[in-house]
Amino acid sequence: MFRYEGVEIEETFAELFTMWAGRVLITAENERWALTAARVATGFASSIIGSPAEAGVEGTVPPEETPDGRTGALIQIYNATRTELKRQMIARIGQCVMTCPTTAAFDAMPDAKRKLKVGRSLRLFGDGFQKRDEISGRRVWRIPVMEGEFVVEDTFGAKRAVAGGNFLILARDMSSGLAAAEEAVEAIKKNVKGVIMPFPGGICRSGSKVGSLKYKLPASTNHPYCPKLRGVLSESQVPKGVNSVYEIIINGLELEYVKEAMATGIKAAVKVPGIVRISAGNYGGKFGPIKVYLHEILG
Repeated sequence: MFRYEGVEIEETFAELFTMWAGRVLITAENERWALTAARVATGFASSIIGSPAEAGVEGTVPPEETPDGRTGALIQIYNATRTELKRQMIARIGQCVMTCPTTAAFDAMPDAKRKLKVGRSLRLFGDGFQKRDEISGRRVWRIPVMEGEFVVEDTFGAKRAVAGGNFLILARDMSSGLAAAEEAVEAIKKNVKGVIMPFPGGICRSGSKVGSLKYKLPASTNHPYCPKLRGVLSESQVPKGVNSVYEIIINGLELEYVKEAMATGIKAAVKVPGIVRISAGNYGGKFGPIKVYLHEILG
């Protein structure tokens, strides 16, 4: 155990693993509709344990940096295989972006070696009336819709990325823990590029462990970190004075992005009064091959 800004930091590591990731740039007539499409397209995607994908909003893009000169929003979508990633990208762009007023969808990973035929699949919705075109050197499809037309890029890049970056905020009470988690999320969003936090608002209150002690489940409550079980379990990891624990989980296009996000989030969280300890979730190295040690990222 060591201290950072007066808060205990456990000598432990976060356990990470790789997944396939796609990155989509959604443009629209204004930021409201770009973000509306982005948020809907990343719904029901907090954890691959029980959701069909992991996804989140990365941030916004100014008009001068988008292919069609309109306001944009970036999203990332993760899955275990390229096949499942393609299926999720088709479904989420088709059902949540194409249906949203004024939007278009472009590949935000143009340098990726692997390409998924996402727009080429969605073009069939045009029922033979779709047209091939080019925007800013990108091959796109113009699909007629009732509003006018939906523009989608022909293919989208996919690459191996990193998932499962995390840290735990052990707090005196729920209010201080939530405040610290909120500060961590805002700091990461403001200062770190290339990452998402897939849980609601970037915060997870119900962290899980692999498997179950009693039932045939792929995951169950992370009981050593449940404050209500401190007096029941000999293996409890909740110290005296801690009554609430929050987890921040981070996926990123590169490992260094995730490390930077973890460090940034921790540095913001420890400034909030009432934070007792910072830790990280791992399974002894048995679940993921990548280890990120807290003492290393905090220097």
